[in-house]
Formats: sequence, structure tokens, C-alpha cells
Amino acid sequence: MNNDPYDTAREAQKQAAKRLQRRRRRSAREARADHAAPVSLAAGSVTQIQGHAAEQQASRFLEAQGLRILAANLHCRAGEIDLVAWDASTLVFVEVRQRTSRAYGGAAASVNRRKQLRLIRAARYFLPWIAHRSGCGQPPACRFDVIAVDGVRLTWIRDAFSRNPE
Repeated sequence: MNNDPYDTAREAQKQAAKRLQRRRRRSAREARADHAAPVSLAAGSVTQIQGHAAEQQASRFLEAQGLRILAANLHCRAGEIDLVAWDASTLVFVEVRQRTSRAYGGAAASVNRRKQLRLIRAARYFLPWIAHRSGCGQPPACRFDVIAVDGVRLTWIRDAFSRNPE
């Protein structure tokens, strides 16, 4: 048995690289899923379960408004996009925010400039994949919407912010 610390470190790095590769493959598979899987009670904390329920409610609401949902819960290093949908010829990136209390400004107020920049970076990451998948070839016109769920009230804010930082 070789107790060389360099060999031990190299082996640990190889194993870490393999774990990272598996995680990336799993993340890519999840990103290709059209819709999020149904949420079970073992899916996470109560807050996470409520968040998934709000996203599903928002998805149903947008479909009732005539939008076609393309993907849900897209994750990348830059952030997460809750919903991606087509509204006529416009690609819509939707952030779903839920708050049970308006004590700190409510759900819509929680989409601050920092969150907006994370959404913009994530959208830029996924835009080529979405354009290819939808058959457009080139990136379509885009907008960012927010669905704010305050208690039981759902508010749809179209074109909530611009993709050009101010």
C-alpha cells in the first residue's frame, strides 16, 4: 500500500471530477425535462413544497392565458429559471415568487435588481438551447415576467424588467 500523499490527492481529485461529471449529466437531464415532476411530500422542506405548488399554479394560470409552457425549473451555475413559455412569437422567462405575508413588501418586491441580474444571466445561458430546441435557429424576442403569489392572490407582471442593466 502506497502512502504517498500526492497519490492520495490525485485519487481524490479523480473521484471529485467523476462526481462533478455525474452531477452535470444529471443537471443536464433535468434541464431537458419539459415540466417539473410532481412534488411528493418528501421533496423538501415545507417552504420548498409551497414554492413548487406556487410554480405549478403559475404554470396552469399561464396556460389558461394562452401561453405554451416549454420548460420548468431550469438550473445552471448562473441561477434558476422557474418557467419558460411562448407567448405568440415572444419567449417568456417567468420568475415565480411566493410570500405568505406582505410584511417585507410582498412577493413582487422580492425580485430585486440582484435577482433580476441572476435571471438575465441564466436566460442568456439557456437561450441558445431553447432557440435550437424550438427550431428558431436564432434567439427570438424575449421578455421577463414575474408571477407574484401573495397568500391566495396571484398577480402577473408582464415585462417586469429589462434585460439591459441600468
